Amino acid sequence: MTIHYTRTGRGKPLLLVHGLGATCRSWDTISPALSQVREVIAVDLPGHGQTPEEVDSGTFDGLARSLDDWLGAENLTGIDMVGSSLGARLVLEMARRGQAGTVVALDPGGFWQGWERTFFKATITPSIALVRALRPALSAITGNVAGRTAVMAQLSARPWALDAAFVASELRSLADTRTVNSLVKDLANGPMQEGPAKTAAPIVIGWGRKDRLCLLRQADRAMKAFPKATLHWFERSGHFPMISQRRPFAWFWMRRALGIEIILQPGG
Repeated sequence: MTIHYTRTGRGKPLLLVHGLGATCRSWDTISPALSQVREVIAVDLPGHGQTPEEVDSGTFDGLARSLDDWLGAENLTGIDMVGSSLGARLVLEMARRGQAGTVVALDPGGFWQGWERTFFKATITPSIALVRALRPALSAITGNVAGRTAVMAQLSARPWALDAAFVASELRSLADTRTVNSLVKDLANGPMQEGPAKTAAPIVIGWGRKDRLCLLRQADRAMKAFPKATLHWFERSGHFPMISQRRPFAWFWMRRALGIEIILQPGG
């Protein structure tokens, strides 16, 4: 399995796993700070970014298999991991398999029940279709505060404050990911994420208090599946804490999860 990834920084390796329709560039808001003290490895999941899809890349199980295989091939089994959304569920799955070190899972999917499955599918599917239809004009739309707010309202608590170029890049990636629709269907209809972890390393589950995609009640289910995990709330964040709360996220990850200090650049 060939997976595209970037490596920056020095120190103990740290793996970053992005969410649905995203790429390794999704971590650009926080990876410079993390790479001050860690060797940061950010991957493009199969079917995303520069990593080609495999026959099963349109399913969660397929992505989990590919990531598990890649960890073994790269001698990275047991690496510390941070994941966002779909990536958060993947790092929890790696912990369940005993393949991860310390894990931070940010707003993980996979804990929907009942009507929440329909809500997830019914809200995200038209959003994907809209982004694809608007792809030629995304730079102009996200460059406008009102446009940026409209397209990111479900995913960010403060969409108007996000960097316009970064948002445009993220939305283009979503529009260009061919496996997105099959993944949405699989995630909405598939089984709930199971636990517990087979690793003794710490697990921290982070949740944006204003997440409108993975609803707050799902955090309780995540904690029941991984009872030894610690739950941390990002009070002012939506679905992506590392984008909307860069400084609190960096502090939380490096101080709370790893117990070490970093220095954030001005404006971070």
